[in-house]
Amino acid sequence: MSPPVRAARSARSLDAAPAGAIRIIGGQWKRTRLPVARHPGLRPTPDRVRETLFNWLGQDLRGWRCLDAFAGTGALGLEAASRGAAAVQLVERDAALVERLHGLQQRLRADTVRVQRGDGIAALERAAPASIDLVLLDPPFDSALSGPALRCATRALAASGFIYLEAPDAWSDAQLAPLGLALHRHLKAGAVHAHLLRHAPAG
Repeated sequence: MSPPVRAARSARSLDAAPAGAIRIIGGQWKRTRLPVARHPGLRPTPDRVRETLFNWLGQDLRGWRCLDAFAGTGALGLEAASRGAAAVQLVERDAALVERLHGLQQRLRADTVRVQRGDGIAALERAAPASIDLVLLDPPFDSALSGPALRCATRALAASGFIYLEAPDAWSDAQLAPLGLALHRHLKAGAVHAHLLRHAPAG
């Protein structure tokens, strides 16, 4: 069900963010703009990449449980919620970004979205095994967090679930196999390598 017109207008009032904005691409909040703060290391997933990701996943995510471990602007997790995901956890360490995420959650009246300040890898470690349908990983490009995040995400991932990883380099089958993962889809857009991963087939 689409949110009330009043809520949609409130969300669009965020367009005035001086550092710019990005748009939610699909679902009930399609074309709603999200503010992008001037913040060191903040690098929102490009529109083209988000559009491709949700084309890969399908536009209907009803019933899905999602965890966005490095939420930043919230663009990835909110795209999932916009498409009907049943539960979306946005985890972010930076207090100022968490405050913005809380504001967006309230303006969108996104009842299925929970914002949590904390460490994304720790949140994945706390998740019950096989409990998450979609894990969204977009760690800072200058960090070494992709490997540890993937290891924790694999344990939390449901049998038929997906992990999305955004990284500055392509992950090969040889790198993924020890983690029990296999590449399902891959896209390179500028400096971004977008990976959609699944559990590797048994045997």
